[in-house]
Amino acid sequence: MNAVLVREQSNGIWIVAPRGAPTVLDDAPALDTLVLEVLGGHLSWSLLADEQVPAAVLHDPDVAQEWLWAVYGERVALTVADKRTGELPAEPALPALVTRARRLAYAHWAARWWPASTIDGIPALDQGLLDTEIATLTEECESLVDGVDAHFEPVTAASAALGRAADYALAAGPGARHGELVFGRGSSGWDWRRCPPGLVDASERAVSWELTRAEGATLVRVRAVAAPQLITAPAHLRPRASLDTAAGVVDTELELFGDTWQGAASVSSDEVAAVRVYVPGVGPAELGAAEREERQRIRDFAIARLGRAGAGDEDALLAETSAAATDSDF
Repeated sequence: MNAVLVREQSNGIWIVAPRGAPTVLDDAPALDTLVLEVLGGHLSWSLLADEQVPAAVLHDPDVAQEWLWAVYGERVALTVADKRTGELPAEPALPALVTRARRLAYAHWAARWWPASTIDGIPALDQGLLDTEIATLTEECESLVDGVDAHFEPVTAASAALGRAADYALAAGPGARHGELVFGRGSSGWDWRRCPPGLVDASERAVSWELTRAEGATLVRVRAVAAPQLITAPAHLRPRASLDTAAGVVDTELELFGDTWQGAASVSSDEVAAVRVYVPGVGPAELGAAEREERQRIRDFAIARLGRAGAGDEDALLAETSAAATDSDF
């Protein structure tokens, strides 16, 4: 039997959650956190942990009484209503509703965090199909969301054709120009929190840099493979690159040329320690610890989901089934 801990915060917010479960109150929620805005609060699940019982953060416990009994059972609902605390078994009165709510939260998550990558061979999900399924699930979860959970729309652009993974075996692109000396190269991934979806390829090899020297000047060129299907992006959403060098931080704009974001900057150092791709105003103000392992787990998850979707798994989203059908041509 799954158990949840009912407790009250000092600011009057109530939390109903399994021990250790992620909530929207976490300082830095993990990339795999599913979130659904509901009447009177938010529900959340850990995707990679395959949690089925959600965590709830209630800013209006009285309004949340409309669905608490359905998600956690009558005992938990009465405990919150009576403003009591404690650990109780989660016994949903409407388990099918909980399943649909988690699926809706996953569809919203997929619209934001699906790791589409030409390099890694993970096709993008069709936004139209995601929209359709989110709308259907929202209606099915009306007693929970009742229109409060607005649909987040990723920044993407339709493309007439998809690139192929083989075309991106080397993310670094072409070498130095005639007469230039190349004395440093590198490649890396990037912090997915720092860009809206649909702008940059999600691979750990998507970002590359090259240090060159010619005529007494040192130049660093940065390239980031664009996300699948991207054609263009509004000027205010164009990514930038921040480079850590021995002489300090250098920042440069990136512009889209074909299917690659590119930029260059003069530097007074012969060493690049790190390159960070970001869109100003997006994500945390300060970069957190590296999440390379978590990003890889999400890629593995996506690949496994596509495999099951291709085999006819009824649990797959419509967009996953469609992506699986085109995966062999990606």
